[in-house]
Amino acid sequence: MNAAVAADARDLFAAAQHCLDARDPDAKVALTHAYARRFSAGELPIDPAAPAPAPIRMPGRPERPRLVHPRALPRRGFGSTEGRAAFIHAIAHIELNAIDLGWDAVYRFRELPPGYYADWVRVADDEARHFVLLRDRLRALGFDYGAFDAHNGLWEMCEKTAHDGMARMALVPRVLEARGLDVTPGMIVKLRSLGDTDTVTILELILREEVAHVAAGSRWFRWFCARRELEPNATFRALLADYARAVLHGPFNLDARAAAGFSEEELAALQAVDAERLQA
Repeated sequence: MNAAVAADARDLFAAAQHCLDARDPDAKVALTHAYARRFSAGELPIDPAAPAPAPIRMPGRPERPRLVHPRALPRRGFGSTEGRAAFIHAIAHIELNAIDLGWDAVYRFRELPPGYYADWVRVADDEARHFVLLRDRLRALGFDYGAFDAHNGLWEMCEKTAHDGMARMALVPRVLEARGLDVTPGMIVKLRSLGDTDTVTILELILREEVAHVAAGSRWFRWFCARRELEPNATFRALLADYARAVLHGPFNLDARAAAGFSEEELAALQAVDAERLQA
């Protein structure tokens, strides 16, 4: 690590802000790993006197990729190297965003149990590792991160839920990030049929670890509900109706979502909202 990315924050909230502000992906990854190690070693206190979080804004981003509306992204098949690279780039972009989602969950929501912060530091650390694996695979195919356009949907939902940790836990890990649980198995099948075992290996690793990440969202969503004396299933349905009608898409990987902490009632609610969207 060079001096420009020295991980010298004195408390966990300052470390989270440092990672969020990093514009260069390599710096964001290096800082994330360094601060995760320091936190694990007990060297980053959760300071109750730390300054209150600043209003949410876009985290540090490189100049490329260009961010466009999701409908402006061209559809590419897997039959060409460029098509596969565009797919891997899209997943890499999600993983880079997910680093910031983990750190913002740490930075923005205060006076929570130590286990909450430990979970989201661990998630950010995992996402940084995933991003590197995908970027290395992109480079092996002759491309790099920034070579294709991308969208900003994950961070937009992060902004919409910045006021409420319960909404954040319900909607970012359990709706948007959980989409990976739904679509990745099919992508693995397609890539395996094309003989792209290198990408398959990466996606299988990510899929296994993302179950635990979504489960962290489930665990802390229920913690918020218990603290507020709210019934989780009804609360999740209400949040889906308020925030997620336009972004929720089936079909759903019900087994993986159940492993990630979704109740039968919540899975039914997801399917009902998706059915309403399709009929609209």
